[in-house]
Amino acid sequence: MGGPKIGLALGSGGARGFAHIGVIKVLKEANIPIHCIAGSSMGALVGAFYGAGYTPEQMAKMALHFQRKYYLDFTVPKMGFITGDKIKQLISILTKGKNIEDLNLSLRIVATDLLKGEKVVFSHGDISTAVRASISIPGIFVPEEVDGRLLVDGAVVDRVPVSEVIKMNADIVIAVDVSHFEIEPQINSIFDVIMQSMYIMEREMIRFREIESDIMIKPMINHYSSTAFKNIDKIIQHGEDAAREILPELQLLLENWKEK
Repeated sequence: MGGPKIGLALGSGGARGFAHIGVIKVLKEANIPIHCIAGSSMGALVGAFYGAGYTPEQMAKMALHFQRKYYLDFTVPKMGFITGDKIKQLISILTKGKNIEDLNLSLRIVATDLLKGEKVVFSHGDISTAVRASISIPGIFVPEEVDGRLLVDGAVVDRVPVSEVIKMNADIVIAVDVSHFEIEPQINSIFDVIMQSMYIMEREMIRFREIESDIMIKPMINHYSSTAFKNIDKIIQHGEDAAREILPELQLLLENWKEK
């Protein structure tokens, strides 16, 4: 008899989302398999790269070289400041133009239909299109148009997509929340204004996600900016530390599952 099906719900959080890499690294080191992932925004990006075959170490190296000039393509504001073409091309290149169904594990990518106010979940099709839609922070990125729908950041409707992992029939659901609400943060740009507004709207929802998941990991990264893309090595390390902290609880959960 095989072990339990283990699923990860990787949440949104801008640059703080690099902590997901540290979490995955610790799970791999502990020989805990990851069978499926649902990701929202930055969680979708990390999940896609991991599913495409990159190791946590390779992803960490990529993250350390992740500079704004590589992915920001500014435009005259109409529906957003950034067209998103650069990041979409970069994702396509790094994932070798694969479709979601071609990945090494089951992946669900969450976005939001801006016109209907509905959650949109990608389970197949072009990875770069799905991730580009999922990271489209409203007011910052121009929405991604897919099949006549205007899609924005998955965090608008589902910051940590635990429910999608449950739908994938995971026996054990591990959620990673990387976008903690911060009281009186430094607000220096329109990007900060929008991100803080989203965090305020989402902070009540996350309580339900914690109840729904078997394990909730919350790296201590609230003092790092979600917009600056600095201190990435430290953010990854905090992801590792938080994952190691819950390892005894997770291993006990796995033992109990085997006994059942």
